[in-house]
Amino acid sequence: MSANEPEETYLTVAEVAETLKLNQQTVRNWIDQGTLPALRVGRRVRIKRSDFERILERSYSPGVQPAEAGGPSAEDFWGGEPVGLAEPGPERQAASPGGGGAETGPAGEAGG
Repeated sequence: MSANEPEETYLTVAEVAETLKLNQQTVRNWIDQGTLPALRVGRRVRIKRSDFERILERSYSPGVQPAEAGGPSAEDFWGGEPVGLAEPGPERQAASPGGGGAETGPAGEAGG
C-alpha cells in the first residue's frame, strides 16, 4: 500500500449485523457460503469495509416493488376464488350462554 492510499478499515460480524439489522449468524452464514468475503485471523472474522459496501451496492435495487419482484402474489395463491366465511364448530353451537359455571360453589356451603 502506498502512502497516499487510505488505510483499509475492517468491520466485525457484529457491526455488519447491526448495520443491516440482522442476526449475527446470518452474516456468518453469508461468509461460510462465500457470499460475503471475510478475513479470518484465528477465530476472529473481519470484513473489509470496501467489500461490504461493494456487496451492498451490487444488491441494491431501487424502485422494485415486492409484487413486481417475481414472487407469488395473493392472487396466485388463492386463484381469485372467494372462500366465504367459516362456520362455527359443533362445540360453539352446543354451549349455552349463562348456564352456570365453575365459579359458583355448592349450595349450602358455609364459608370459613
